[in-house]
Amino acid sequence: MKRELELILDSTHDAMIAVDIDGVITLYNRAAEKLTHFSADHVIGKNITEVIENTRLPHIMISGQAELDQKQQLGNTEIITNRMPVKDKNGHIIGAIAVFRDISEVAGLAEKITNLKQVRSMLEAIINATQDAISVVDENGYGILINPAYSRLTGYYDEDIIGKLSTVDLGDDGESIHLEVLRKQAPVTGLKFNVGLNRRDVYVSAAPIFENGELKGSVAVLQDFTETRRLSKELDQAKQIIRNLEAKYTFEDIKGENPVIINAIEKAKLAADTPATVLLQGESGTGKELFAHAIHNASDRKHSKFVRVNCMAINEGVLESELFGYSGGAFTGALKSGKAGYFEMADGGTIFLDEIGEISLATQAKLLRVLQEKEVVRVGDSKVIPVDVRVIAATNVDLEKAIEIKRFRKDLYYRLNVIPIKTPALREHKDDIKPLIISIIQKQNQVFGRSVRDLSDEALHVIEANDWPGNIRELENYIARAMINMRFNEIIITRSHLPIIDHQEVIQLPDKKIAKNFKASSLQDKMDLYEKQYIEKVLKLNQGNKVKTAETLEISIRNLYYKLNKHQIKE
Repeated sequence: MKRELELILDSTHDAMIAVDIDGVITLYNRAAEKLTHFSADHVIGKNITEVIENTRLPHIMISGQAELDQKQQLGNTEIITNRMPVKDKNGHIIGAIAVFRDISEVAGLAEKITNLKQVRSMLEAIINATQDAISVVDENGYGILINPAYSRLTGYYDEDIIGKLSTVDLGDDGESIHLEVLRKQAPVTGLKFNVGLNRRDVYVSAAPIFENGELKGSVAVLQDFTETRRLSKELDQAKQIIRNLEAKYTFEDIKGENPVIINAIEKAKLAADTPATVLLQGESGTGKELFAHAIHNASDRKHSKFVRVNCMAINEGVLESELFGYSGGAFTGALKSGKAGYFEMADGGTIFLDEIGEISLATQAKLLRVLQEKEVVRVGDSKVIPVDVRVIAATNVDLEKAIEIKRFRKDLYYRLNVIPIKTPALREHKDDIKPLIISIIQKQNQVFGRSVRDLSDEALHVIEANDWPGNIRELENYIARAMINMRFNEIIITRSHLPIIDHQEVIQLPDKKIAKNFKASSLQDKMDLYEKQYIEKVLKLNQGNKVKTAETLEISIRNLYYKLNKHQIKE
């Protein structure tokens, strides 16, 4: 399906560029390559501002508003572009897309025609060959010419259009752009119309045709955005399916034999047998979401929905409507039919509210009401909707301190803290590091296609000497990086494979102390560094042969070129 979609997008005449929420280019079709003179392989993965300096896609994601039929200079080419935010079904902006084309040729043609009769045969040949939907009318607004692309788009043919008023292809709610052009005797751009037998949504631009200064007609170009909207809808549906998947983990996935982790597991198992609210507290990376999954899967709600909500990842301005839903017309941009919130979606199941300590006091008050009354009221509505939802909340914030500084409501804390469970930091149960590492190795073997079995005692001592402030999440990342440093035939992680532990502290080894003072940086930066070094090694091993290198790395040749460019590896 993905390949078919790529073929469709590459065959369209319209140039398309899509970015994700970080502004990173994720889609760059063949028409965009032709207009910008950049290849997709060169720009995919780059920030849009690095490729098109005057882009407004980042602004679109901030404003959330579409910009339609906007003129823009792209190098020496003038384009007309539609910029739209891409949202998931819940209204979250997850990126933006620009659909554009070079209009200078068609617009120039319309403005420079001086003798319609003499150039008609040439014009017909041109517009019949183009993939753009084009229609031409005379000075009175009656159709004189359409091209095959127009017929494909609207379902109307010569006998339906030629000699008839230009309103014939419109819906009931619009005036012909041709009539507007003839009235103003000037170009008109970016009007939205509903045209054709199937009433397809299009944007239309048109320009007048003059002969010796006398108005002789109008030519219009139609842009169909129905397909783009359909693809966005399918993406939203896919996001929703992913969100509503059942919880993935069980208590068997929680590794550890230390009393502190066993105690947390036992409390969680008891909590699973009740409908009571659970509050998971612990540092980042200690597995709070893993516990939430396990509790749901061990409860009598395991066959119902498990809805995960990261409260910190949702803009505070829309969090309330996302949690509790909204009625039709509740605010600008709201769906006419309204939308159910996460609590309604989780009815009969479990809702996991991660980062609960980050929500505002106003939203806390409304959440408290839901917990007390077991009912929600959508934003902009007065109707009470009963919900049967098991709530599991999680935070790495000390809520008692947050209460003291008036950042968290005491009454909400007591409602959430019915069954408190503390997920211990990894430094509190270091004797579980070895089984955790074995579990991580087994998982990463599937990701990397490796057969690693174990790690040496010396490597284990080095790892156990660290306090792991990022906890299990950091340990997983660290072991993955160590495995990247291994040759494909190596099955034991040794000390030589271990990356530098990048914390400004003294690392205790069995026989000595070695001071390590390194500038702190993100784990992703370190992963990129080791990925670069490993690719360089494999490339050298294959004597610069990129096809063999891609096969060894088990990635596509296109992906290899992307990584070579990303890491600035000399070919």
